[in-house]
Amino acid sequence: MMIVVKNGRVTPPGPETPATSQAADEIELIRRIAAGDRAAFESAYRLYFPRLTRFVARLTRQADVIEEVVNDTMVVVWQQANRFRGDSRPSSWVLGIAYRTTLKRLRNQGRRPEEGLTAALHLVDPREPEASLARRQAGERVRRAIERLSPEHRAVIQLTFFGDYAYREIAEIVGCPVNTIKTRMFHARKRLERLLRTMGD
Repeated sequence: MMIVVKNGRVTPPGPETPATSQAADEIELIRRIAAGDRAAFESAYRLYFPRLTRFVARLTRQADVIEEVVNDTMVVVWQQANRFRGDSRPSSWVLGIAYRTTLKRLRNQGRRPEEGLTAALHLVDPREPEASLARRQAGERVRRAIERLSPEHRAVIQLTFFGDYAYREIAEIVGCPVNTIKTRMFHARKRLERLLRTMGD
């Protein structure tokens, strides 16, 4: 609990925000996993499974790779929970494991990471077929352009625009300085602009 003193007066702490509470709960789960608590691991698996699946699906649409990466990531969480230092959110630590595992798996298999929003981009609203078709076609051009980025640039685009992560969190996930993330984003956007111009968008 933090006590705030302002102008000689003690101000009681404000209510704990849901995000703060959730992070604290996740830290406790990781601490219990590090102590060998299987029930905590099962809880963490249920908590992270949907997040990991969505995250990996944004890098590849290969169902076999998604399943393997999610399982491999959770195995690492079980085996290396004691390495979590607590200087980042647990979810960022877990996604960082998934990011590195995904890239390694795809490179070993000679596959390329892919953008995973195809199904959403292909939805057509029957009430506005022409507008929906235009959005679908534009989305398909964006998808193809993103696929032509390097894995590092693609990950920054995905985490920023589709994952809604801040640069600091992305830096934690991919394991590099924040300034490197900013540089990658700058070059990724420039590259996307050039690609989309050549596609007539």
